[in-house]
Amino acid sequence: MHKQLMRKMEHWMAQHMKFFNARIVSRILQGAISFAALVLCIAPAHAARVCNVTDYGAKGDGVTKNTRAIQNAIDACAAKGGGTVRLAAGRFLTGPIVLKSHITLEVDSGATLLGSQDKSDYPKVEELREPALQALVSAANAEHIAIRGGGTIDGNGKPWWDAVYAHRAGANFIPAMRPRLVFFDRCKHILIEDMTIQNSASWQVVPYDSDDVVIRNGRILAPARSPNTDGIDPFSSSHVRISHMTIDVGDDNVAIKSGQPGSPGPDSPSTDITMTDCTFLHGHGMSMGSEIAGGVERVRARRIHFEHTGNGVRIKSGRDRGGDIGNFDFRDLTMDGVGTPIQITEYYPRIPKHDTAQPVTRLTPRFHDIRISHLKATGAKEAGIVLGLPESPIASLTLDHVEIAAQKGMIVRNATVTAHDLNVTVKTGEPFTLLENARVVRK
Repeated sequence: MHKQLMRKMEHWMAQHMKFFNARIVSRILQGAISFAALVLCIAPAHAARVCNVTDYGAKGDGVTKNTRAIQNAIDACAAKGGGTVRLAAGRFLTGPIVLKSHITLEVDSGATLLGSQDKSDYPKVEELREPALQALVSAANAEHIAIRGGGTIDGNGKPWWDAVYAHRAGANFIPAMRPRLVFFDRCKHILIEDMTIQNSASWQVVPYDSDDVVIRNGRILAPARSPNTDGIDPFSSSHVRISHMTIDVGDDNVAIKSGQPGSPGPDSPSTDITMTDCTFLHGHGMSMGSEIAGGVERVRARRIHFEHTGNGVRIKSGRDRGGDIGNFDFRDLTMDGVGTPIQITEYYPRIPKHDTAQPVTRLTPRFHDIRISHLKATGAKEAGIVLGLPESPIASLTLDHVEIAAQKGMIVRNATVTAHDLNVTVKTGEPFTLLENARVVRK
């Protein structure tokens, strides 16, 4: 391989000699060959280094707690410059583990990394600028991390779900702190592929203030009635690519966030996020928000299929948690049995029947430049909700080649909708209900 690369480089340089001074070409060639040789020598060393957790005392019997053994394997691999930490066949029970730079966590197809249900195993930490319990798998200020192998990471979250439902009806209910499943804090160059990630006590995969994140070719699962088990929540993160994922959960299938409610700031935005060729089953839909005090910009979605989700496209915020939110392009969306195919609201969590303008603050949501095209939805309950604030109407919402069949029509308030080939058919009422400061402009 080394010789082939050298020959190809020499051939290319020979073809382009006429454009360069001969001495410069010679130096470029020598430097390039030296660099290529160095890469070829170093890369296989990292790739070949494998730290099997069983060599560090781990047992895949589903009973033995392997936290220390797995962490020792990670630390040993990282101390040598990186490599692969491997879980072969078995169920490896563990508390929280921390990944390091240049580490691949390889969970084989016959293996499960199983979260402990002992709440004392999860230390109190700070995540997202608030108190939290440490995630089962996390990394901080690290780079070049991969999670792959075809296996399963299971949060084993039922005790936390049960506790939420046991107390939710109480007048003084406060959601308990629950560990997230996979959490990247200020990391970059992250890859998750060919994995099943499931049953988190809370949010499942969370890149926070991270850059260059790829999540592909896998599944994220939780029972439909499992509270706050969002699938993927990019939070103040950039250059996130989500593709060929099946997400079937109890809350948002994807939720793009940035900044907590009431945040004093500053908050970094989430930007340049793409979702392609995914299937969303049970869940609350493809969401932006609700916590988006830092703003969300440049989100693209292509070829997403929604089946029995509560919502399809969902953009949600409120006066206490908004920012600059826009430049979205969603297209080629199909929806079957979705509750509300389009829900865009600057009121969260509750939508009032009537409202008056409030002073504009740094947390006032500003929705703009949203385009939804080639959407087809059947079996919906309500075609859509588009509700802006009186002090911050929704601007530049375009619906292009959108076809929705629903029980009830679309409600629009404090918003202008530009429509091209928009067809809403309903069983009861009118296709559109235009409330105060609402327009549908057909072109």
